[in-house]
Amino acid sequence: MFKKVLIALLVVLLVLQAFRPEKNLSGKKENDISTLYAVPAEVDQILVKACNDCHSNQTVYPWYAEIQPLAWWLDDHVKDGKKHLNFNEFASYRLAKQFHKLEEVFDEVKGGEMPLESYTVVHRNAILTNEEKDMLMNWSLAVRDTMKARYPADSLIMKKKK
Repeated sequence: MFKKVLIALLVVLLVLQAFRPEKNLSGKKENDISTLYAVPAEVDQILVKACNDCHSNQTVYPWYAEIQPLAWWLDDHVKDGKKHLNFNEFASYRLAKQFHKLEEVFDEVKGGEMPLESYTVVHRNAILTNEEKDMLMNWSLAVRDTMKARYPADSLIMKKKK
């Protein structure tokens, strides 16, 4: 009986390999944050190593992304990350959302909530040093200061939904 269950499980796993999610590889950057605001090379390096796999249009997939159901799990994480913030689509956000997302970058990095621990367990190079955290937080503050100087204050406030 155990042997039949094991064989059935293996057959199901093999069949699942035929169903793959679409990969996040468009690389579209027409609305990248860098089209609006300065992104210093040091900050860009931090974004590449710790943020862009889930918060851009270009994910670098690990080898296990070819195995189902892990690929679906990764796909869900990438979609969720892009739903919250996509640096490659940043310029398409309305001003208040841009301002708010930069505030979230600051808060999430300061609170140690980003990058996610589930990501850094496998991607050890994505663990941010205190210096990198400070650099990322200071950059987000600087961009917000630029926005405050450039745009009317009321355009940077998120309107509450009724």
